[in-house]
Amino acid sequence: MEMIQKILAFLEGPLNDFAWMYTFLPCAILGGLYLTIRNGGIQFTRFGFAMKNTVGKMFTKQEAGEGAVTPIQAVTTALSATVGTGNIVGTSQAIALGGYGAVFWLWLAALVGMITKYSEIVLAVKFRERDAKGDWVGGPMYYISKGLGKNWKWLACLFAVFAALASFGIGNMSQVNSITDSVINAVSSFTTVSEGSEQTMKWAIGIILAVLVAIILIGGIKRIGAVTEKLIPFMSVFYILFTVIVLAVHISSIPDAFVKIFSTAFTPQAMFGATTGIVLKQTIIWGLRRSAFSNEAGLGSAAIAHAAAETKGPVNQGLYGIFEVFMDTIVICTLTAMTIIASGVSIEFGVKPGSELITAALATVFGEKFASLFIAVSLMLFAFSTVLGWSLYGTRCVQYLFGHKAIRVFQIVFIVVVVAGCVSPLSFVWDVADTFNGLMAIPNFIGLFALSGVVAMETKKFFGDKNNLQ
Repeated sequence: MEMIQKILAFLEGPLNDFAWMYTFLPCAILGGLYLTIRNGGIQFTRFGFAMKNTVGKMFTKQEAGEGAVTPIQAVTTALSATVGTGNIVGTSQAIALGGYGAVFWLWLAALVGMITKYSEIVLAVKFRERDAKGDWVGGPMYYISKGLGKNWKWLACLFAVFAALASFGIGNMSQVNSITDSVINAVSSFTTVSEGSEQTMKWAIGIILAVLVAIILIGGIKRIGAVTEKLIPFMSVFYILFTVIVLAVHISSIPDAFVKIFSTAFTPQAMFGATTGIVLKQTIIWGLRRSAFSNEAGLGSAAIAHAAAETKGPVNQGLYGIFEVFMDTIVICTLTAMTIIASGVSIEFGVKPGSELITAALATVFGEKFASLFIAVSLMLFAFSTVLGWSLYGTRCVQYLFGHKAIRVFQIVFIVVVVAGCVSPLSFVWDVADTFNGLMAIPNFIGLFALSGVVAMETKKFFGDKNNLQ
């Protein structure tokens, strides 16, 4: 027990500080600004063009060849891995642990994260290759080793190791743990749940989810793409609709919510004082953590899904990265944050919450029972799709490291971890997810900055061709 506590203390302290404050912060903000300048700020200057050629084409029929998925299936697979508990639980945690000002840093990371994710996808498509089965494979491990040369393969392997481990945290345990938490909260709003019944429910939910994941995993990326293509639009629309309704009811509190966010972004103690223990360092770190957890810009993970797309070229698919970050963080995370703050629900600062904050916020309009049930269903869909997306990422990383024979072993372990995530303590699950999130970003950022010239060249060539702009 003492050893576990020491490990948790190390995860929460020195290792997380190194990964987030001293590595991810400068890379995400300063590196994102550097990529923005090199590419002419296209996430702003070409935003309309990006939306027209991404969300504007979502309802047109698309087909993919052998070993590939359609561009929309690629983006919904990537979105399935990002639109999840990071938007609901993660945003709640950013506010509770970093104060209202953490939302400002979440926004800032997203604005530069658009070009970061765009760059990742451009490189993934540029340096992708066919595997032994004829499927398109790519991602940071491929653009690092192929773009920088064989001498840098160790860095590509390092990314693959960290990403494979992260798939058990961000893409598995934290997701199923949130599903379990929301289901138990929903049941508790209707009837009393004893400690014994709660544990039984956790095991039952874990086994059911494990079976469902196993069935879909067997079908490979095409089945994952087919499932997420249907889930993502459906669940996003309903979540947006209900949060907008809550904000409409509390519309008079919205200006004050913005004041709270901006006034505490740099001086959190001006509002919270010393009693909560919230300082600027925590405000920044939790904003960045939950932005990365939400949209994954800088992690390189989404590029793995986009590498499998049937697309005309790197930039064509890269535009989806701009759309993803905008939709995921600027829209959905903002709606979550504003709903919590504007509704005026009580927030226990310094304590890591699950889904109870957003549930309480929705309950101010829809009542506790409906809110609990709606969040439970939303989290089940959001989180389950995230598990599917990250199962692909982990599979591709293990395939890169050990070849096709290792895939089935990884998938079996991944399915077992689904059950473990449902019955594990909340804090342990999120600490594991946070740590490997930060670590996998380090080799990815090195590859991104070293190959930024390639991205700039592809961007200039694409937008310099008038045929592409029609």
